[in-house]
Amino acid sequence: MSGVRHTGIDPRTPVLVGVGQLSHRPEDLGGAVEPLELMSRACETAASDAGARSLLGRVDALRVVRGAWSYSDPGRLLAERFGADRAVTALTHHGGNTPQSLVNRSAREIAAGTHDVVLIVGGETIWTRRRARREGVTVPATIQTDTAPDEMIGSELPMSDEFERSRGLEMPIHYYPLFESAIRHARGETIEGHRDRISRLWEGFNRVAVDNPHAWNRTPMTAAEIRRPGPGNRMVGFPYTRAMNSNWFLDQAAALILCSAATAREIGVPTDRWVFPWAGTDGSDTALVSERIDLHSSPAIRVAGRRCLELAGVGVDDLAHIDLYSCFPSAVQIAAAELGISEERTLTVTGGLTFAGGPLNNYVTHSIATMAGILRRDPTARGLCTANGGYVTKHAFGVYSCTPPTEGYRAEDCQDSIDTLVDPLRARVAAGHTGAVTIEAYTVMFDHEGPDHALLALDARRDPGGAGPVLRTWGRTSDPDTMDALMAGEHIGRPAHLAESGQVEI
Repeated sequence: MSGVRHTGIDPRTPVLVGVGQLSHRPEDLGGAVEPLELMSRACETAASDAGARSLLGRVDALRVVRGAWSYSDPGRLLAERFGADRAVTALTHHGGNTPQSLVNRSAREIAAGTHDVVLIVGGETIWTRRRARREGVTVPATIQTDTAPDEMIGSELPMSDEFERSRGLEMPIHYYPLFESAIRHARGETIEGHRDRISRLWEGFNRVAVDNPHAWNRTPMTAAEIRRPGPGNRMVGFPYTRAMNSNWFLDQAAALILCSAATAREIGVPTDRWVFPWAGTDGSDTALVSERIDLHSSPAIRVAGRRCLELAGVGVDDLAHIDLYSCFPSAVQIAAAELGISEERTLTVTGGLTFAGGPLNNYVTHSIATMAGILRRDPTARGLCTANGGYVTKHAFGVYSCTPPTEGYRAEDCQDSIDTLVDPLRARVAAGHTGAVTIEAYTVMFDHEGPDHALLALDARRDPGGAGPVLRTWGRTSDPDTMDALMAGEHIGRPAHLAESGQVEI
């Protein structure tokens, strides 16, 4: 590792020493495996990557990213396989932010001496489960329902409330295209110009995925192909085609092994495998989208993301490699804007959740693993990984390099600073409002036949451009002419009428 010296390092310095990734797509279901087996293989791959199989037996904290499976304590099942008898097991709550949050926490605890070898792993076999259900086949799986992990990490935040759900807002495919329309309006773009730009953005992500051996979908797509609805690429939530949506129908697993520098030396992990976490931060935006200051920004990314760079002592121009969480184009654009990163840069190392794959909560384990490989080939460079849970809600950030941090690992929970910024401007919810409203954001949802209904964020203030927090409510319409008009021309800022039923007339 030319140009990098590992002398004089504090023995408690946290080091990422092993990474493992798997994409498993058997030709027939006879080769299918359950999530636990896929996670086990990823852990074995991470130990091999470190050049030290003995690391698995020395794990004293085994942390599993929550998945779409029913194991009650998968960490214990894995610990038993690896002979890690003293491992404290943990299972996270849901959230795409959790892998980076786990690294932040684990690095702090290694530096403090609380733990010495930490294994982080997650995996999904949603593609197999869907295929097996379609073909009427049962894939054998381990049953574990009566064992609780030693610890639950994180917390469950409400993704939506009863009012939002009553107006048809329940899933990521509903919220993220709404954010996209708000971004379009805030940037002053035309509908067609905006669609062209985000298609070019996603073409760049596709190019990276094509070159990523672990990506689920490595088929090249041009911006025009991504933008154009058609067979296999239907419109989902305007302006998003299927090729702009996160893909979780896949079988993937990834694992990370962190330990102290002293243990890495003792076990004999070659120094050319060492990747140092430099800094990490966490913070959340307002849990309910209804209460957000606006629908095109993220105060939490602004505060926590920039603070992570400050703790690492770097600016955005010092980052040679970046992976912005990329479930939908709006998430990337919001993060890039808040961090001051040009969209002309390469903003992913994997290809993103559409093309590389979005295994529920575990994507960022893959992005960190990929970042580690890139930094090992570029050892004096710095890289940033960002993580996002919910609807641009829960966030975590990490800066990495193969060069040791001069001030040691630094981490911070930024929630107090975020709340101080957000609370005075938090939107109020006007659940019972009827009558005059102003359109704040919108999307048109499609089924397989075409446009089905539109979802609209509405400002109920008499003077929507005036001072004071937004008074937000939600509405919908299934009127064909209205849906066509919403997609043909910009309607944000236009007046409308909200009926008691939640129907909107423009």
